[in-house]
Amino acid sequence: MTLLELFQLLRKHLGIVIALPLVAGVITAAVSFFLPDQYTATTSMYVLSRSDATATEAITQQDLSAGQMLTNDVATILRSDRVKADVAAQFGLESLKGFKLDVTSSTTTRVITLSVTSTDPQAAADVANALVAITSDVAVQVMQIQSVNVIDAAVAPVSPSGPPRLLYTAIGLMAGLFLAVALVVIADAADTRVRNGQDVQELLGVPVVGHFPKVERS
Repeated sequence: MTLLELFQLLRKHLGIVIALPLVAGVITAAVSFFLPDQYTATTSMYVLSRSDATATEAITQQDLSAGQMLTNDVATILRSDRVKADVAAQFGLESLKGFKLDVTSSTTTRVITLSVTSTDPQAAADVANALVAITSDVAVQVMQIQSVNVIDAAVAPVSPSGPPRLLYTAIGLMAGLFLAVALVVIADAADTRVRNGQDVQELLGVPVVGHFPKVERS
């Protein structure tokens, strides 16, 4: 099937091509409307090594590389099950299953950014700050870390960060359009009826030399 034939086929079934994406988009929009709002609280921290606290001479490139490795290790601790379990226990929770954690560690600095997303804005901020505090304690115990200093403490967000309802609706529209095109093409391929001379020529491979006129009944 050529592209022109596909366009002609879609034009022939224009009602389905338009109706199905609209129905899918409306259903997706309705479902996403009832999804709870998500709130994201963000905090940033700086990793201070013990060598930084006692340094008396210029910092070398090796010191910077070692500091970056320590930062990556602290980011790993921040994601660890031990830290999550300690924070959950602090708030009387079985786990942090209802919270989404996003940890970003820069490759050029020793700044770590933590974002916590939840349906409760205050809970998101409280969990983010608790994660930083417990991570600092664990890092001091198990690594060559002086401290993990908070740059910006997390505060309860006032506006939701999600869900992306417009994006979900757009995806629903595209999915409906794809389904409509697929149904039209499959239905056309499954229809083996001979409807005109062109179909006969394609089916038998011989030219059509004549037509019977359609006689209307009186």
